[in-house]
Amino acid sequence: MYSNSEVVIDTVLPRKAKTSIFLTKLFNYEYWPVWIVFFPAIFSYIYYAFKTRSLTYFTATNPGIELGGFYGESKSEILKMIPKKYLPQTLYIAPNSSVASVLTAMRDSNLDFPVICKPDKGERGFMVEKVTGIDQLGEYLKQYNGQLIVQEFVTYETELGILYYRYPDGKKSGISSVVKKKFMGVTGDGISTIEQLMMQNPRSQMHVSSFRKTSAALLSEVLPSGRYVLQQPIGNHCRGTEFLDGSHLVTNQLIGVFDTIAAQMNGFYFGRFDLKVKSESDMYNVEGIRIMEVNGVSSEPGHIYDRNMTLFKSWYAILHNASIVGKIALQNHKRGVDFLPISQVIKTVYYHFTDKK
Repeated sequence: MYSNSEVVIDTVLPRKAKTSIFLTKLFNYEYWPVWIVFFPAIFSYIYYAFKTRSLTYFTATNPGIELGGFYGESKSEILKMIPKKYLPQTLYIAPNSSVASVLTAMRDSNLDFPVICKPDKGERGFMVEKVTGIDQLGEYLKQYNGQLIVQEFVTYETELGILYYRYPDGKKSGISSVVKKKFMGVTGDGISTIEQLMMQNPRSQMHVSSFRKTSAALLSEVLPSGRYVLQQPIGNHCRGTEFLDGSHLVTNQLIGVFDTIAAQMNGFYFGRFDLKVKSESDMYNVEGIRIMEVNGVSSEPGHIYDRNMTLFKSWYAILHNASIVGKIALQNHKRGVDFLPISQVIKTVYYHFTDKK
């Protein structure tokens, strides 16, 4: 999932800045809590729950993924469904691994820094970090000792989220959302500090607090005029990334690219591919993409967070995708896929959020 409600206002920010942040969050639904934005999906859920006579019908949408990709699914198990040629170099690290063992695995695979480290199970960019060296790796492993994914840091400039679906009967497939990601950064004017530049932007000023904790020295730097500094390489909304509607990029050729990939993923019918390409034109070539992650039925149509979208258009997109999830579940059920017991869903979600085994 993407995150849209995890910005904390720094209590030491000037009153004017705090007011600006408050108003930005109030009048832009992209910053509202997820349960408010996605409230209309409850109507689709009720409809398909009655139609299927199951409260967990969505678990049949992606039978190859735990709970269909609702919550608590293993990222590594999904990535293993995808041919390696579409992936960045990826290592699967056991829980409680030492720095030495991770470095050994990297060396054996000819994988060098920087890398992306992220938990095997987690949502909304939790503990996803770009790690640039041994010391930072050590600090990361102190904070997180669960099952881990270490991926090559793909330097391609264009990152996208593509929400794809295909019906089990083979009659239809499509792409219901394309989101382009614009990473948070600043361009120097030769006068202002990086913090001052951040304060000039309603989006980046929300993150001054976290940068004061992690990169205080950087904030006081004055950039030469025209020099651009990327501040956040992780394409998550809660990290300041701006989401842009890329619906105009959808073509039959693009659908065909993901038909090719999805056909090789047994038990996958609906979800969002988070990927990078060198340029937009490369996304139309199945060999030109690098898939970092795939999410299941809880995938959001990321384009709804474009600043030019209206709330009602967003609700339509949410309902449209919720309907697709239900229709696919129905088809799979008719083909013999069971709906998982609600007790199993509750147990899995409970263990996921309480970190119990």
